[in-house]
Parts: sequence; C-alpha cells; structure tokens
Amino acid sequence: MTGLAATSSLAQPASPLSFGSVAQLGLSLAAIVALIFALSWAVKRLKLGGGVRGHGDIVVLDELALGPRERIVLVRVGESQVLLGVGAGGVVGLTPLATPVAISERPGSSPFADRLRELMKRPGRPS
Repeated sequence: MTGLAATSSLAQPASPLSFGSVAQLGLSLAAIVALIFALSWAVKRLKLGGGVRGHGDIVVLDELALGPRERIVLVRVGESQVLLGVGAGGVVGLTPLATPVAISERPGSSPFADRLRELMKRPGRPS
C-alpha cells in the first residue's frame, strides 16, 4: 500500500489556463510590447534609419538638432544646396550655399549599424 500512497501524493500538473499561467503570459506579452516601443524610440532618437532621405530632386542631406524642437537641415534641391531652419514656428530658409558641402559618412557610424541599415532596406529575408 505504500506504493499506492506515494503515487496519490504526487502533485498534479498545473492547468494551462490557471491564473498563474495567464498572468505569466500577460506579463511576457507586455514586456515584448514595451521592448518594441523602446527599440522604436531608440531608432528614432539615434536616427539609425539615417543617411540621405528624399526622392527625386529634393533630398535631405544632413541635419543638426539645436534643441528639442529646433534643427538646421541641409537640403539639396536639384544641383544647389540650401540651409533651412526647422522649428515649432515653421520652416525658414536660412541661406542657399554658393559651394555645395561634401557629405561624408557619419563619424559615429558603426559596422553593426551599417549592416542593420542594409538589412532593413532589403525586401525579404536576410541572407
């Protein structure tokens, strides 16, 4: 009889719909959603999508943040370049440049950021 008593004292596995399982699943999903929002904020804040942005004849070449809402933007329009001031009050043309500025690779660019940028541009699966 001791063998029968030993098998009846074994704990039954928890139900997959128990409160603990549902709470753990909910917390895991909340953590994943929070991670997605944090990564999107970091990409936006660090401008990892950077590089030249624009289509056709109007292209944003570079920008410099002066404050939380103010920035200076270097724009190429056709063959000329123009400095624009962008702020809460709107966009102000600062000056057209007589000689174009040569834009080089950003100094803080890392090989990982370059590879990630390359993978994000390609459609389909990375190889």
